[in-house]
Amino acid sequence: MTGNELKELLAASPEECHRRLMKEYGRYVYAIVFNKLRSCGTREDIEECFCDVFTDIFLRFEYNERYVSDIRGYIGTVAKHKAIDRFRSLSAAERYNAHADEEELAELVSDISVDELVDGSELRRILLDKIKELGEPDATILMQKFYYNRKSSEIAESISMTASSVRSRLTRAMGKLRIKLAEAGITR
Repeated sequence: MTGNELKELLAASPEECHRRLMKEYGRYVYAIVFNKLRSCGTREDIEECFCDVFTDIFLRFEYNERYVSDIRGYIGTVAKHKAIDRFRSLSAAERYNAHADEEELAELVSDISVDELVDGSELRRILLDKIKELGEPDATILMQKFYYNRKSSEIAESISMTASSVRSRLTRAMGKLRIKLAEAGITR
């Protein structure tokens, strides 16, 4: 379907034009969006971005003649830009959440004596440092599992992995953490 055909269909029936446009280019747009967001977004993020692409196309197509000549190129460009924007916002939110988790974790204090508090806060600082040294996604998995008591399936959903992968990484990360803590002189 060419841009001119879409323009004529739009004049005759906007609803049918939108339906045909989605039918004709839906897989193309989904492939672009999916390939960009699969590493950081959920299925809902991908579907929302997909809808945003077609909303943008529908709003701008009616008013701009230059899109008529290369409709496939125009649709691909809109999909790419929307997916990049969504990728950036998801990545920024993920970085913000990781920073907020670290701050919350550093503020965890129990109701114990001052001496125990000082010893405990030093131990927590060392533990947090050693967890950070593990890198991502191991640090996130450990924090979510043991500090927030989240299930493997919940963690998997938040970091775009399978639950079995999370469990495997958790087991390996615990082994690495034990070695790092032993090197720092902490054993229990």
